[in-house]
Amino acid sequence: MMEKTKVLFVCVHNAARSQMAEAFMNHLCGDSYEAESAGLEPTEVSPLVIEAMMEVGIDVSRNRSKSVFDFFKEGRLYGFVITVCDESNSERCPIFPGITAKLHWSFEDPSRFTGSDEERLEKVRRLRGQIKDKVQAFCTERPAIKLT
Repeated sequence: MMEKTKVLFVCVHNAARSQMAEAFMNHLCGDSYEAESAGLEPTEVSPLVIEAMMEVGIDVSRNRSKSVFDFFKEGRLYGFVITVCDESNSERCPIFPGITAKLHWSFEDPSRFTGSDEERLEKVRRLRGQIKDKVQAFCTERPAIKLT
């Protein structure tokens, strides 16, 4: 059995964008990739994200927010580290040893979405679609690579 390429998705709070990216990668590309997610300032997984992901049959209700710095201190190795926050926050991420590639996918921060619960949920659904499309394209375009 081929070893899966490990991918780490990082955003500020590990509450929305990175959680969705991790879930989609494991769901859509789990035969080649193994994804985790973490945040610079972990909080808790957004209830709107839990609801939006449940709508597409992916349960993230038991996920918890994790610290990227804890993963770094543990010496974890990844084939890809992908920041899914804005440019200024992506610069705060630690540099992991042995990384094959560091990528940046800029997505809007759902914690800044305004409006009623339904309006914010609609924005999260749109974001969910953007993240799913980006993950799907990544898995199609990049053959999995092994860490040595």
